[in-house]
Amino acid sequence: MKSSRRKFIAQLGALGASTGLVSFANASSDSIDSQNETSSSFTLNILQTTDVHCQIHAHDELFWENGKSVFRKTGGYAHLKTFLDQHRAKMKHSFLIDTGDMFQGSELSVKTTGEAMVPILNALDYDLYLPGNWEVIYYKKSMQHLMGSLTAPKVCANMYHDLGEGKKGELIFPPYHIWTVNGVKIGFLGYTDHLVPIRQSPNYSKGIIYTKPEENLAHYVDVLRNQEKCAFVAIVAHLGLSQQIHLANLPACEGVDYILGGDTHERVRKPIQAKYAKVVEPGAFGSFVGNLELKIENGKVVGDRYELLEVDAKKYPESKEMNQIIAKYEGPYLEDIQKVVGYSTIPLYRYFVIENTIDTMILDAINWQVPDVDIVLSNGFRFCPPRSTPDQTGNIPITNGFIFDMLPVDSTIRTGKVTGKQIKEWLERELNNVFAADASKRFGGWVIKFKGMEVKFNAFGEEGQRVQSAVVNGQALDFEKTYKICACERDGDPDDMLCRFRGVKETENTPFTLHQAMKSYLAKNSPVTPTPPNSAVALDVPATLLTQVSGVDYEFR
Repeated sequence: MKSSRRKFIAQLGALGASTGLVSFANASSDSIDSQNETSSSFTLNILQTTDVHCQIHAHDELFWENGKSVFRKTGGYAHLKTFLDQHRAKMKHSFLIDTGDMFQGSELSVKTTGEAMVPILNALDYDLYLPGNWEVIYYKKSMQHLMGSLTAPKVCANMYHDLGEGKKGELIFPPYHIWTVNGVKIGFLGYTDHLVPIRQSPNYSKGIIYTKPEENLAHYVDVLRNQEKCAFVAIVAHLGLSQQIHLANLPACEGVDYILGGDTHERVRKPIQAKYAKVVEPGAFGSFVGNLELKIENGKVVGDRYELLEVDAKKYPESKEMNQIIAKYEGPYLEDIQKVVGYSTIPLYRYFVIENTIDTMILDAINWQVPDVDIVLSNGFRFCPPRSTPDQTGNIPITNGFIFDMLPVDSTIRTGKVTGKQIKEWLERELNNVFAADASKRFGGWVIKFKGMEVKFNAFGEEGQRVQSAVVNGQALDFEKTYKICACERDGDPDDMLCRFRGVKETENTPFTLHQAMKSYLAKNSPVTPTPPNSAVALDVPATLLTQVSGVDYEFR
């Protein structure tokens, strides 16, 4: 059994090496180290995007500078194409990876079940992909089809076929890939979030078994280091920055040089040095590209340099080639995508951990559509780029396309009843998901959003004791009282669950979906001013908190 398993792994390694990118034949004469490069002394560049969420056009991006929000136009696949072409032309040996969430997040993706993204991604000439937590949004079979339609290799060492009754089958994707340059091997080992069945609607990942990275990490590091003789080992990950730092501190990570991460949209500008590996994450929405430069001498990595590069839409003009591809696939849907359905008087964003204008608007819309409830709930999503540019009216337009950006899944709105005691316990669980002292217990998005309830809490307080006060409709939360709540239905959740809230009584689907509520609300109330109402107030961190990561040298900006 062990012998056949070893043979299988060796065959995978050989396959990875045979498909690795060696070099660019058309590298410019002024490429980094090109004049002095030899087969024993040269430079490699690993470029990374992640969490683009199908944002194919340049968009407003929020930066935190001098204690305030600043917006600039960034991203867009046509701009990214120009950016990559220019930078790779200066690099003798480059390798481009994307670490997930490439098929969820826009109207075009939803309307084409992800198909429109395939030719766009292929035109960027990626060298390696990792599936993210949202790649399963169209279910397992579609994920396999979409990932398989991408021309570059895929890796993931912790996604298995489910044979039923909890039995694991083979890995869905190869566990690792090897890039060989001048005889020097760079190993890429892939891991995605094992909590996908909890974070996403359960039916999305039906047929897949996920395992924790540490269950086989040491084994594959041993294979890459000692069997494949890799000079450098990188984990390509979609776990979230907190989880990636946690992983880099585990003994199983010994032998890993870097974790090139994704999921939480964090902008790591200086590598975070953990016990066994350095950790980086290059933002989201195509606004940034991470560039890891490795200096090779005599078969060994003797130096590394990392930088986070901004895809400034003004600096990098649109690629005509990419624009033609985008127009071909977006054309049939463009009129609906661009249709204005309402306006906001203030910028719309989703970057602060506790409250944001986008989520305030969503809660207002749901409550307007379903007014006979005590508390409205909405998930603490991270995806959706900001929108801050007014049109000729002087207000910021909200289009059909932007509604899909905010809410790619048009879920049915559902109601149910819970006790005050259940609400308190649920709040403590949700806050621990965001602020747990043990990084391995942090998962998902930002603080859960709610309307009709005011909560004061200590973000970094004791587990189970963070909530200091909770008020519903002007009255202190009564543990014995029953409250009517409202949230969206998730595909595959049991009847007694609402927004990861278990044991909900008298659940009932309303006639409305999230998109219907948004459009109806905007039609009657536009322009809106969704100022965050301080429904959730942390007593130990500012309302402008931009990251849940603590205890390391890192700042989001």
